[in-house]
Amino acid sequence: MRVNGSIEKLDVEPRVSLLDALREHLGLTGTKKGCDQGACGACTVLADGERIVSCLALAVQYADRDITTIEGVTSPLQRSFVRHDGFQCGYCTSGQICSAVGMLTEHAAGAPSAVTGDLATMEIELTAEEIRERMSGNLCRCGAYNGIVAAIEEGIR
Repeated sequence: MRVNGSIEKLDVEPRVSLLDALREHLGLTGTKKGCDQGACGACTVLADGERIVSCLALAVQYADRDITTIEGVTSPLQRSFVRHDGFQCGYCTSGQICSAVGMLTEHAAGAPSAVTGDLATMEIELTAEEIRERMSGNLCRCGAYNGIVAAIEEGIR
């Protein structure tokens, strides 16, 4: 498995989640275990640039994929999150940032969301409503959503 640019050899049982492999076998504890049911997004990582919830993914399924955790993210979004107080307790922040990076890639590729108005439009504007919808799979128990949206808006400028 390639994690944050390094090849990692893991000997794990087929039932081990990607989240547990990252945290318990590789010591990459930036990825958080929240609900462990795929509902909160705290465990979001990037697999070949696409965001996934790692608690629902089996490590063996990702043996030949490039996995990026928060420890491997280098994005201006990280500074934007700090500037706009896009975190409070910080527990969800790593998943929020990984999800935002993946979401911006999806948007750049022209992927619509549930609130995208005119699908015939050549360019989908990334409004606050679009950002909220696209980030809806990542929950923040502290309620830092306004800061998160502001950080992403700054990150796209």
